[in-house]
Amino acid sequence: MQDRWQLATKVIHAGRESNESGALVTPLCQSATFVFDSAEQGAARFSGSEQGYIYTRLGNPTTAELERKIAALEGSDAAAATASGMAAVSAALLANLSHGDHLVASHAVYGCTFALMTSQLAKFGIEVTLVNFIDEAAIEAAIKPNTKVIFCETPVNPHLNVFNLDVIAQIAKEHNLVSIVDNTFMTPLLQQPIKHGIDIVVHSATKYLNGHGDVIAGIVCASYEQMEVIKFEVLKDVGAVISPHDAWLILRGLKTLDVRLARHCDNAEAVANYLEHHPKVSNVYYPGLESHGGHKLLGSQMRRAGGVIAFELDASLEQSINFINQISLFSIAVSLGDAESLIQHPASMTHSPYTEEERIAAGITDNLLRISVGLESIEDIIQALEDGLVNLK
Repeated sequence: MQDRWQLATKVIHAGRESNESGALVTPLCQSATFVFDSAEQGAARFSGSEQGYIYTRLGNPTTAELERKIAALEGSDAAAATASGMAAVSAALLANLSHGDHLVASHAVYGCTFALMTSQLAKFGIEVTLVNFIDEAAIEAAIKPNTKVIFCETPVNPHLNVFNLDVIAQIAKEHNLVSIVDNTFMTPLLQQPIKHGIDIVVHSATKYLNGHGDVIAGIVCASYEQMEVIKFEVLKDVGAVISPHDAWLILRGLKTLDVRLARHCDNAEAVANYLEHHPKVSNVYYPGLESHGGHKLLGSQMRRAGGVIAFELDASLEQSINFINQISLFSIAVSLGDAESLIQHPASMTHSPYTEEERIAAGITDNLLRISVGLESIEDIIQALEDGLVNLK
């Protein structure tokens, strides 16, 4: 039945199993370890000959429901919940890269993903090449005999470039590479990379999946074969697993994901149209606009354009910072997908691990601002932006 459900139904019902108490809400299993009936049963569970819970780092009933639900939404065989979005990215990469391997990634990614790739992986003898994924020829040219993985975000953090997943999957398959896509900005309700041939999907569940700004978590979705390594080798040994309570909070947040996303998208579309026509805004980056290069993939790859907008003020760095400091309603904070509208300065905040030269190559300018459009009244959101732009000096 779950395969026939629409996503709005799956997000509420998929992955649920009956519980002894008959509770409508998923019980929180806040236990670190699980009791065996006998020493023989314990040995059987450790050997894998008997299914069952052992220790929450290896699996937990509450966490398992979250994993089943996200796998159903993404259309993957399985999923693993992690302690953060970066834990999800790390697990996916470490499961597929070894000393001497090569990774091709988009030159614009979240700042900590960039730092992981360019600083941490280098310590283990893993080479990384960063290219503009809009240029398909550049991706092909970057692939080497030792390339094992191709990685990108789409839309890209922070400037919302959109990459064609069908093309990326095709390139990966032609060269026998593992393809990994960060789907945080879209969620599986707006985009399902696995249906386009992508091997692994990662999320920062901190963002839209939870939606309430009170959890740090991540998700990895993949085939059973990939998950054997990701979950039962990498995450088991590294230990970057989610707590049951955080899994429970995300399960609660997911029940409203469909209705929240609709409001986020409605508000973001209105804000993007407003900003595009404002004389003090030089560029607006939002796939929902016809002027955006990724707009052509709406309907075929993305159901809607999401709730994040980047824009450049016709202003200096100092003026841009002043705009952030004096704007009302918006909270100055990183992250996205919360009920509150957020504003931040990527060059000095989320993408500060980039050098100035690397930022320029990735298109992250000093006057680029990123907003996560919240669930407030659209009239109040636009009025706050208008007041801030009127006072831009």
